[in-house]
Amino acid sequence: MILEAKNINTFYGTSHILFDLSIAVDKGEGVCLLGRNGAGKTTTLRTIVGLTPPRSGSIIFHGESIIGKPAYEVSRLGIGWVPEDRKIFPDLTVRENLMLAPRSKDGSIWNLDTIYDLFPKLKALDTHMGGHLSGGEQQMLTVARTLMTNPEVLLLDEPGEGLAPLVVTALRNQLIEVKRRGVTMLICEHLVGLGLAVSDRVYVIDKGVIQYSGTVDELSHNDEVKRRYLML
Repeated sequence: MILEAKNINTFYGTSHILFDLSIAVDKGEGVCLLGRNGAGKTTTLRTIVGLTPPRSGSIIFHGESIIGKPAYEVSRLGIGWVPEDRKIFPDLTVRENLMLAPRSKDGSIWNLDTIYDLFPKLKALDTHMGGHLSGGEQQMLTVARTLMTNPEVLLLDEPGEGLAPLVVTALRNQLIEVKRRGVTMLICEHLVGLGLAVSDRVYVIDKGVIQYSGTVDELSHNDEVKRRYLML
C-alpha cells in the first residue's frame, strides 16, 4: 500500500466535513473517489496533501506519517496535486510554466520531451501565454506541470470540470497513458465516466462518509449505489 488514509476526521472551523474516512491506494493502480458536488471529495485531497490537516486519523505514505507536514514537503516526498482551479501562471508561457516544476530522480520519466509527446497540443502552444489558453488547454498544462515533478502518486481534483466533451475525451486518454507509464493515481471526479475510465477501484463518498468501495466492475453492477449516490 503506497498511500493510506485511515479514520480521518477533517473540519473547516467548527464544521465537521470528513467522518472517519479511510481510503487506500496500491502502487500502480488508479483509484477514483466519486460523489456529488459537496460530498467531501476536494476536502479529502486537501487533507492528504496537507492543506487542510485532519484533527484525527492517520495518513501514511510509503510507511511514513505525513500528517503535519506542509504541502511543499508532501510534494517533495512524491505526491503531486492537480487542483480543480488549475493555478497556472497566466503571464508565463507554456514552457515557462512547465520549467518552474522539474524535479528528477533515478528512474524519472517526465521531462519536457516526454510531456510534449503526451500533450502535443502543449508543444504547439509552447510560446503562448498561460492566460491566453482555453480551459481545456489550461487543464492539460496543470496536469503536465505536476507530472514534471515526477510524482509517485498523482492526485487529481475534478480534472474534467467545465470542459467540453471532446476535451474530456482527450484528457481521459492522456490520463490512461499516464497510468500505463506507472504513475499511481487518485482521482476525485463527479463525471463518473471519466473517473471510471482511468481507475481500477472506486470509493463513493456522500456527506463526508465513504458509503461504498469496490472494483470498477463491481460498481457497474450495483444499481442501488449508482442510483442513490451518483444519480445514475
